[in-house]
Amino acid sequence: MSKRIALYAGSFDPYTNGHHAIVRKASALFDEVVVLIGVNVAKRRAFDAEAMRDAIQSAIDADGLNARAVLHAGLITEYCAENGIRWYVRGLRNSADYDYEESTAQINHLLMPGLETIYMRSDDPVISSSMIRELLAFGRDAGRFVPKSVRRVIEAK
Repeated sequence: MSKRIALYAGSFDPYTNGHHAIVRKASALFDEVVVLIGVNVAKRRAFDAEAMRDAIQSAIDADGLNARAVLHAGLITEYCAENGIRWYVRGLRNSADYDYEESTAQINHLLMPGLETIYMRSDDPVISSSMIRELLAFGRDAGRFVPKSVRRVIEAK
């Protein structure tokens, strides 16, 4: 029997407690979860992608999850095909997320017909990376909304 590996991808700029909750849920269902930071060289990140990957891995290790964090600069479907991944996990906060994710899932399915998108409900739908960045831009503490290892990346900036 082959290993059941799922992918959970995003910019994770920064990775939040909401993201981590989705990884926890996915870890309970799959043999391994790959948390992929999609790197787009044309976009400017608020936080260094390598530092964020390391912080995500620290949060994963602290909770003993069967997951690993990676960086990737190409298409999600290419990464999945190259690594034998057949499940793509997406977190949903609301119906707007669903509408966006469903159109992306359809495109991914056209590119890789064997890739199944799995939706998981967010436990805390108000937490988002953009909310964290906005709080930080106004000098507010956002530490309670991110894992401790991510808080250290934020504080170091």
